[in-house]
Amino acid sequence: MKIIVKILAVAAALWVATQFVDGITVSAATPAKEIGTLLAVALVFGVVNAVLKPIIKTLGCAFYVLTLGLFALVVNAGLLLLTSWIAEQLDLSFHVAGFWAAFWGAIVIGVISWLLDLVLGD
Repeated sequence: MKIIVKILAVAAALWVATQFVDGITVSAATPAKEIGTLLAVALVFGVVNAVLKPIIKTLGCAFYVLTLGLFALVVNAGLLLLTSWIAEQLDLSFHVAGFWAAFWGAIVIGVISWLLDLVLGD
């Protein structure tokens, strides 16, 4: 049940990012397909974060320390770009156009996910 709630929270955060960040788009024909795409992308984003983020944190530990944690913003943007590429390979209509869209989108997704975790509980 916890995983389903987390996927729904990330899907909501992705939707907010599509509304506020130019360059992050979901081009689905119907609202139902848009919701399905957001849920699928949220699942892909969760898997990418679960698999790669610990590896990147371990290998890039020095960068995290030297930048006082700001390197995490670059890592999150890269993971969002990777998610966009994977979504394209899976024929999902989710696209992130460039690093800066991914950078601001990762910030929006992170803040919205954090707020939803506060409201819904961990």
